[in-house]
Amino acid sequence: MLGVRSSLSGRRWLWRDSRLAVDGGRIGLMIAQQAGVSELVGQMLAVRGLDGGTAATFLDPTLRALMPDPSMLRDMDAAAERLAEAVRRGETVAVFGDYDVDGACAAALMTGLLRGLGCPVMTHVPDRITEGYGPNAPALEALVARGATLVVCVDCGTAAGDVLATLAGRAEIVVLDHHKAEGAPPSVLATVNPNRPDCVSGQRGLCAAGVAFLTAVALVRALRRAGWFAGRPEPDLMAFLDIVALATVCDVMPLTGLNRALVTQGLKVLARRQRVGLEALLEVAGARDPLSAFTCGFALGPRINAGGRIAESGLGLDLLLCDDAAEARRLAERLDAVNRRRQTVETAILDRAMEDAAAQRAAGHAVLLLSGRDWHPGVVGIVAGRIKERFNRPVLVGAELEDGTVKGSGRSVMDIDLGAAIIAARQMGLLTTGGGHAMAAGFSLPLAGVPALHDFLNTRLCDAAALPDAVDVPIEGVVHVAGATVALASDIGRLAPFGAGNDEPVLAIPRVRVVRADRIGREGGTLRVLVEGEGGGPRLKALLFRADDHPAAATLEDRNAPPLHLAGWLRAENWNGRTDASFFIRDAAIAS
Repeated sequence: MLGVRSSLSGRRWLWRDSRLAVDGGRIGLMIAQQAGVSELVGQMLAVRGLDGGTAATFLDPTLRALMPDPSMLRDMDAAAERLAEAVRRGETVAVFGDYDVDGACAAALMTGLLRGLGCPVMTHVPDRITEGYGPNAPALEALVARGATLVVCVDCGTAAGDVLATLAGRAEIVVLDHHKAEGAPPSVLATVNPNRPDCVSGQRGLCAAGVAFLTAVALVRALRRAGWFAGRPEPDLMAFLDIVALATVCDVMPLTGLNRALVTQGLKVLARRQRVGLEALLEVAGARDPLSAFTCGFALGPRINAGGRIAESGLGLDLLLCDDAAEARRLAERLDAVNRRRQTVETAILDRAMEDAAAQRAAGHAVLLLSGRDWHPGVVGIVAGRIKERFNRPVLVGAELEDGTVKGSGRSVMDIDLGAAIIAARQMGLLTTGGGHAMAAGFSLPLAGVPALHDFLNTRLCDAAALPDAVDVPIEGVVHVAGATVALASDIGRLAPFGAGNDEPVLAIPRVRVVRADRIGREGGTLRVLVEGEGGGPRLKALLFRADDHPAAATLEDRNAPPLHLAGWLRAENWNGRTDASFFIRDAAIAS
């Protein structure tokens, strides 16, 4: 595309869909006419597999159109009836969550709903270091000792059958999860998990908070049928969509189908800033309106995650449930401080891990498996994600602990199922614990077993060895500086929310010259340039984030540089009542 075989960052630029190169942009004309969008956006809709009949629902995703009957999920009716019974009896319920954003949001949803319906609810989020992931016997025993007769496990529990069995005869258990299941579910009252092998709901892309939301719908329906709301107000389930959207984005679920509706409607709820804890966190993070999936993934999510990574695991849940403004502000500031500390810890590990990853990549490994002493187990997943982006390979990063074991996390690339490989490794005895989903996994094993695990993964995921060293840049359209208008940017914005399964469209702007370049932001980390076409004319503001680490920065700052092609995202930005078009640079190449 534009002849770019190796950009300034060493990437190829390719048409996202080969039809775009052949058809010259005409494939979306019919969709554009029917949907009332520009031809370029019609083309983008076509590339996403849409047609005139489905484009309208994509552009305006509603729960009315996309919400399934919750009963389609296996065990949902049993779970809803048991929860309804707990409400009618006023039973004490324990919600056992996970320490990431999805776990906190799912736990907050179930806790808030059940408390609003009159149930006393206690919560527990395990400590990542001392308890590990998922239910553990001491924590469950403590919850039952405090009076819980029903335990609801959210974002965990599917692989904890042996542990959950210890409560048999003393408390009933409902599992609301989405992690890959191996064989039969645990022997508990209900396991609602769209990724169960025997669940045919077609909702495998839901996160745990999404499963919890469908469970909430089923619970309220069960109570309504039983006449519970005669003389009582029904809970406003839509008010929980802000945290469902947050969890869906942060757990990197595909933003298609039902998820697209949940996030679209959830962002509207988030914009009302009615949840005290999130309002405080938005203020501390300096998040600006309009709120978007980007806000969830880069402003809110990392701060909520930070507590579970290197501090108190329940801080995020406490914030989401907090209804006192002063206390919420205190919790938000604490999470913000913990997140800054997390960044420092991460940076200290990343430099060494990058060196080791480069050596493994040079040696031809399909999978990069790294571990080190004094590496904090709470940040190894983030480090794995950064290395994955750099080398375009599945990456596992582990912390070598004092007891001679390695505990870590992995991140994968598209079409390489890391979760299944980790499960297979555990089944073969190569791991002590291990599980996850296609794009992420967790694991532990003796340090001496790391080489055998690496050999197994290199063989199992050998297709990854053929991947290019850097991710190709998928281009969806070409627009000149004069055409990069607010109107076009706003039209492209109709495809939002962007994220997994619906990437923000990357445009190419050919043959530009940099008129001005300035460093802005904290410590000058962002490069702001003003560009124009070769023949002059209108000018466009463009931004390059993390400029110190980007190979294109030096060329963009060179006033004597030859004409450049730019690749990136065109967005309409509102500031002080004015809307302008800005281009966010992903990559740059010397124009031939």
